[in-house]
Amino acid sequence: MHNLKRFLLLALSIFIINNSSFELFAGNDITQENKDLIESIIELVKEEYIDETDENEIVESAINGMLQSLDPHSIYLNPKNFEELKNDTKGEFAGLGIEVTMERGLVKVISPIDGTPAYKAGISEGDYITHINKEAVLGKSLSEAVDLMRGKENTSIEITIAREGIEDGFDLTIIREIIKIPGILAKIEGKDKNIGYLRVSAFNEKTAEKLYNEIIKLEHNPLKKIESYILDLRRNPGGLLSQAIEVSNMFINNGLIVSTKRPRFEKTISEYAARRGDLISGKPLVVLVNGGSASASEIVAGALQDNNRAIILGTRTFGKGSVQTLFPLTKNKLFFTQKEKYGAVKLTTAEYYTPSGKSIQAKGITPDFIIDQNKEDDQNSDLFQVGETQLNQHIKNKGEGEESGSSAYIPKDENKDKQLVEAIEILSSLNKRIINTKRIN
Repeated sequence: MHNLKRFLLLALSIFIINNSSFELFAGNDITQENKDLIESIIELVKEEYIDETDENEIVESAINGMLQSLDPHSIYLNPKNFEELKNDTKGEFAGLGIEVTMERGLVKVISPIDGTPAYKAGISEGDYITHINKEAVLGKSLSEAVDLMRGKENTSIEITIAREGIEDGFDLTIIREIIKIPGILAKIEGKDKNIGYLRVSAFNEKTAEKLYNEIIKLEHNPLKKIESYILDLRRNPGGLLSQAIEVSNMFINNGLIVSTKRPRFEKTISEYAARRGDLISGKPLVVLVNGGSASASEIVAGALQDNNRAIILGTRTFGKGSVQTLFPLTKNKLFFTQKEKYGAVKLTTAEYYTPSGKSIQAKGITPDFIIDQNKEDDQNSDLFQVGETQLNQHIKNKGEGEESGSSAYIPKDENKDKQLVEAIEILSSLNKRIINTKRIN
């Protein structure tokens, strides 16, 4: 069956549709010749292939092949995957806790999620997953591989890892857990205990609400006087655009946050402007980013950088600046023999631009202060670079001449986290100046 799927990924380049026009691509009717070609191939396979085939699997494989040939982020979601995606945005699902993509036919780890089984097992950014429970990943789609990694809580899974610098692959046995995306971690940093630290691990449906509550607690704590803040977006793979806009708006009173454009038509599709509401009243702000900061994280960092509201510190971000629109597939849109085969298509439709008009796609956000982590800081310290430009079929940026992204590595020991230490030193110095100025006045 896997050989059949690989054949169809090459042979079938368009959706199977009925005779009515497909609304997503109105005005671009598929020719009868192409329809006949696809139907002929399916019939040939059903009649002559060595094994018995399932038409629904053939069609799903064809759709996935077409979308994967466009860019790394356009995918077909069958009903099960579609439901799981909706659960992911709510911040809870069962699995290992890793952000992944597909590269060279293998699952590549962008970054593990803080505190998850994958994180505890030592999976690192840049790792390749070659086998899942001894079953080869090569030949599978990303959604198929993710399905294999997910499962019931407290069940074990064995994955085979290929890591740069290690000659042979090695196996890890991991116990699946209910993955609750940490969302927000708030605490107080600095020698004088006057720096508010806010870590945002993902942008799900509850991110803005949780962040708002944590900022209010810090701002109105009668026992502590917070003079400045760190917003840590490192190893944050992104999430919902609406949440990125809300989070950006918590720190700026006016100005543009982000715009989306479709280069194909050379026009701006939408613009999102800030409304008055800086929750920390203009206090100094440092934003931490690295190669694992993608999508929504880059929107926030770009908005705060271009509006001169924050110092961006760390390493260049992932560069995932493309917009994916979710198109649920309903009855009479696609031909399937069973109703349960309907799902959705996540299709790349535009690109994100920062307030100054810079495209994030395949470029990322360049920090104001570039601070690299030390390689020798702990046992998993090989600093693998991750970024959009390393993905096959990535959408290129005009003038692209260098790789986006960087390492997503964060030392577990805060004292060895050079980026965090530097941010604390910068803000501690600023806080002293501010306090001395107030005394003089």
